[in-house]
Amino acid sequence: MISKSVHTQLLAVGARKGLRGFVWMLKIIVPVSLATTLLDARRLIRLIGIVGAIAAALWSGSLQAEQAELPFRPGEKLTFELKWTLVPAGQATLEVKPIEQVDGKDAYHFRLTARSNRIVDAFYKVRDRIDGYTDMDITRSVFYAKRQREGKTKKNVVVRFDWGSQTAEYTEFIKRSKKGPVALLPGAFDPLSIFYYTRKQSFEVGKELQRPVTDGKKCVLGKAKILRREKITVPAGEFETFLIVPDLKHVGGVFKKSKNAKIELWVSADERRLPIKLKSEVIVGSFTGELITYEP
Repeated sequence: MISKSVHTQLLAVGARKGLRGFVWMLKIIVPVSLATTLLDARRLIRLIGIVGAIAAALWSGSLQAEQAELPFRPGEKLTFELKWTLVPAGQATLEVKPIEQVDGKDAYHFRLTARSNRIVDAFYKVRDRIDGYTDMDITRSVFYAKRQREGKTKKNVVVRFDWGSQTAEYTEFIKRSKKGPVALLPGAFDPLSIFYYTRKQSFEVGKELQRPVTDGKKCVLGKAKILRREKITVPAGEFETFLIVPDLKHVGGVFKKSKNAKIELWVSADERRLPIKLKSEVIVGSFTGELITYEP
């Protein structure tokens, strides 16, 4: 029988991986665009020092999606319940904030917050916030900030994008460390904004998705595939969805350490492309995030 102290330690590990897993799942669900399919991916990755080449994805013909009306607008707020196995761990919210200015230009502002509940707070308190900014056409990121409070870990990160020089610079203010500049692939997004770009795309079963993403320390191409349509029920209601599974080959952390790691994302099959459910299976157990409310 598992002792109380061991059970508490396992719960702490699971809660930590679960809340981080929510960010990871948004980070690697990425689409195909005309710009990236014209790239010689292997040559560019070698040039910026990324180990391993990623095969070129199929061209999705996403020009129509670029011109279509956006499936979201300022004021949108999505709330998720987070669980590790069957244990409630906390909540996360995704928001589209009011239009702001970055370097004198209008920009879309997206925010992700994640917080542990009172039970998990007792041994591993989490209060994270991530802010991503893109140009008004949502073709690339222009600014990224992360305020991380996880147990004893504290980080204040800013990533500044210089598209004139095609580079990004990472700065962590608590430890006063700086990395970069790192070379950017054309049309790269930060780990949060990439998901909103994805929602602009047209979805169909069998389609492969691809787009560059950067956290300021490296810039890589991510891939995912739309497997099938499914009808699922979550606290927010019943939804017709697309099931998307990302390629974890180049993803590190707990996913790299888990032999049969898997991530699944269910996105609504309507024009809004809402994230409805997220699920991961890793060495420390399974994690789920289910939509409980959305507005407007």
